[in-house]
Amino acid sequence: MTTHPEVLWAQRSSDSVADKNIIWLTVNVPDIDESSLQYELTSTGVSFKAASKTDKKAYAFSLPLFDEVDTKASLSKLSSRSFTAVLRKKALKAEYWPRLTKEKTKLPFVKTDFSKWVDEDEQDGAPLEDDLGGMGDMGGMGGMGGMGGMGGMGGMGGMGGMGGMGDMGMGGMGGMGGMDFSKMMASMGGAGGAGPSDETAESDSDSDGGPPPLEDVEPSA
Repeated sequence: MTTHPEVLWAQRSSDSVADKNIIWLTVNVPDIDESSLQYELTSTGVSFKAASKTDKKAYAFSLPLFDEVDTKASLSKLSSRSFTAVLRKKALKAEYWPRLTKEKTKLPFVKTDFSKWVDEDEQDGAPLEDDLGGMGDMGGMGGMGGMGGMGGMGGMGGMGGMGGMGDMGMGGMGGMGGMDFSKMMASMGGAGGAGPSDETAESDSDSDGGPPPLEDVEPSA
């Protein structure tokens, strides 16, 4: 017997920049047994199945997406807290998807990720780099993968020229390469799943005209 996991989603849109035309998905299943993970993304839908080593439960869902996505440009990552994915919308449009799924149905386990969501007319004021931070070392998200090169900050060892500070171990700042941004961000990966899932948050979103209605009829497996 399988259980639906909590699935959080948010989005950005762009009619000119593909990297800003995305859907975030966070599947909140802790301590996933990697050998049990089955994730499939097609241009029109997404399916997930995995078992948690913590509660020994099997989780699964299958969702037909509202519109097509580019599977080759989409990303996914498994962490100790959740499974996350960034889906690249295929069509470049300035308008948001009105909902996540193809059919206008309500799914109780699919919820808005308020930690990432911004209204369509306010998304230009929300730095995409900050929002993508939780994806950690997934790489390939436009130029974000290049950030790994920031390990080159090891060159800051040159600050040893500040006098005896070099002897004080400032040269060791080269070790900041160990503070790899991907790892640091990966450790923050769980934050993506921290969106409120209580009914109060959902009712508030309905009243202020924010995210689209949440889907609530369980899809066929």
